[in-house]
Amino acid sequence: MLGKAQGLFPNSEAKGRSSEKALNETPNSELRHDTYDAMATPFLAGLAVAATALAGRYGIQAWHALKTQPPKPRMRKFYEGGFQQTMTKREAALILGIRENAPADKVKEAHRKVMVANHPDAGGSHYLASKINEAKDVMLGKTKGSGSAF
Repeated sequence: MLGKAQGLFPNSEAKGRSSEKALNETPNSELRHDTYDAMATPFLAGLAVAATALAGRYGIQAWHALKTQPPKPRMRKFYEGGFQQTMTKREAALILGIRENAPADKVKEAHRKVMVANHPDAGGSHYLASKINEAKDVMLGKTKGSGSAF
């Protein structure tokens, strides 16, 4: 018998005892529990490595998906409404793309940029050019309130 040859089961010949009871009473039963613990440790370590690898893979895929998205335009959304009968300071600020309480130098700089893009000599509309000029006048406080020539 294999147990006798190795000396693992000294009480295996005891009469009236089941082999299971004999296994539990042996002094080497603690050795078997240590063996199971020793086998569980590499398994749990491997499981942790696999989980880390999967999480890393998911993170890399998410990073690549984020990186390959087209960049969002950083332009401001333009005012989509029509012009009012008499221009208000709010509407003038929206046309020039500045705040309502902007200083005069900011108003002039914004007017210059918008006029370069919309000047009639460069293919822009006369109507829009007059509205841009009116917006500058309103922001600088030079308007009498009649509005544009159109």
